[in-house]
Amino acid sequence: MKHILRLLGSAKELKKYYLAVGALSVLASLMQIVTPLLTGAAIDEVAKGLDTRVAYVVWIAVGLFALDFFSNIVNNINGYLGDQMSTRLQRSLSQRYFEHLLKLPQAYFDKELSGKIINRLNRSISQITNFMQMFSNNFLQFVITTIFALVAVALISWPVAVLLFLLYPIYIVMTVKTSSVWMKYQEKKNLHTDIASGRFAESISQLKVVKSFIRERQELRFFHKHWNTVVDTNKPQSRYWHIRDFERRLVLNIIFLGVYLYVFYSAAKGWISPGQAVALVLLAQQIRIPIFTISFLVESTQKAVSDSKDYFEIMALEPAIADVPNASSLQVPSGAISFQDVRFAYDDAPVLKGLTFDIKADSKVALVGESGEGKTTITNLLLRLYELDHGHIVVDGQDISQVTQQSLRRNIAVVFQEPALFSGTIRENIAYGMPRATDAQVEAAAVAANAHDFIKNFEKGYATEIGERGLKLSGGQKQRIAIARALLKDAPILILDEATSSLDSRSEQAVQEALEHLMKGRTTVIIAHRLSTIQAVDQIITLRSGKVDEVGSPAALATTDGIYAQLLQMQQAGGESTKKRLQKYQIVR
Repeated sequence: MKHILRLLGSAKELKKYYLAVGALSVLASLMQIVTPLLTGAAIDEVAKGLDTRVAYVVWIAVGLFALDFFSNIVNNINGYLGDQMSTRLQRSLSQRYFEHLLKLPQAYFDKELSGKIINRLNRSISQITNFMQMFSNNFLQFVITTIFALVAVALISWPVAVLLFLLYPIYIVMTVKTSSVWMKYQEKKNLHTDIASGRFAESISQLKVVKSFIRERQELRFFHKHWNTVVDTNKPQSRYWHIRDFERRLVLNIIFLGVYLYVFYSAAKGWISPGQAVALVLLAQQIRIPIFTISFLVESTQKAVSDSKDYFEIMALEPAIADVPNASSLQVPSGAISFQDVRFAYDDAPVLKGLTFDIKADSKVALVGESGEGKTTITNLLLRLYELDHGHIVVDGQDISQVTQQSLRRNIAVVFQEPALFSGTIRENIAYGMPRATDAQVEAAAVAANAHDFIKNFEKGYATEIGERGLKLSGGQKQRIAIARALLKDAPILILDEATSSLDSRSEQAVQEALEHLMKGRTTVIIAHRLSTIQAVDQIITLRSGKVDEVGSPAALATTDGIYAQLLQMQQAGGESTKKRLQKYQIVR
């Protein structure tokens, strides 16, 4: 709860709404208290019979109408402001969550399902905003009304005020005792909801795989299993809560019995007037409503606390990779790269064990090694998506740990083996790294990437919507869009997770030509998947057991007995066994 209150207090744009809602709640509560008092006064006046002051009673009736009228206005304005506050809070929470997630290291996302991350956001923000809406529209007014009502009751009869006041500590203590058990049930429900949502997102994003392997029933069974657990957990949770709620309300009923007996007895004895008796009963009813509502308020509070727990745990995570104080901006006049005794492990599983090599400026370098030797890890470390365990990576004499992450990534373009496109237009995807690019710049990049011809054949050209992950485009078209995006970024360093290995020959040729344009004048690090690509680079770095095995030109390494020479021999040998051995190196012919 303290996290929610701290977060709400830090949202400056909401403070004016807090103040307005608070002021209106006080006004609405005062009007509610005056109503029983005026009603009591009218009854006492009417009880005088023929001596009744008719004008006085009429003005009381007018006053009651005015109170109802203005109370209606105030409550609706208060509700409107509460709704606005809730929506703005939802925006603030969502933005903070997204902003914080973008700061977290890649390692966090390696361990979490995207569906879980999204579900936690939706659940947490929904419960927090619902809580705030309930708080502003109901709870605050209930509290203020109760305080004013108790004061008014005490002025008429202090014994009744004491009886009514006792309700609150008794009711709250009984409610709090149920919280810990209820919260454990809720945590279990949230766990299985997250698992089900995570699997749902995975299945939808990979629906082709699900359908091609005829796994629809199994996926549904997994989904149903976890939602059934949620339903099964809800039964004892709900039963426990309502049994305890019955006990609380029974205590309330007994105390109110005492209040009614005392009020009616006092009126019968003449200790209080009939009007005062009516006023006490009406005021007691105004206190009774908030007390009955406490069950709902407590349940809403518990849900807000329980369902937002994951949200605040994520918000409390410190980014593992942060810029050093006064970090400089990376300057890349040439693009020379140096790895110096680099060591790195995933969850204590060593991958790189003292890696040292240099890449000359404006050269093409291929990383070659068996699967799991750290080729992709090297490029991820160069982008500083992970932090080194030991050693240094230097670009043009500057340690990348001492420069800003933005300046580092601004100077590196990446083309992935699987092109990562976004829903939206072709133009938006090409200009992703340079949103302010002119149409001429976007088109020039597309021409250089061999993409302009197929783009102009679309009815809407560069304004064509490509769907989620570019599903409306072929593999070769998506890859050329990705290359155009990298060309437009115009970074001096290029990371190329070879983009032609999974394409047909016609698409491969078009993409290869685009890559030739892209690599000109840039330092290029290639995770090679084709021997033809490896043979065309300036330098090959082979990896074995987490270390550099050999470094040299294709011609030089072809004469040794190293990994590259063995790959050449396998290529010449042919056969199924050779094909399997090549696959160990993620190499196709």
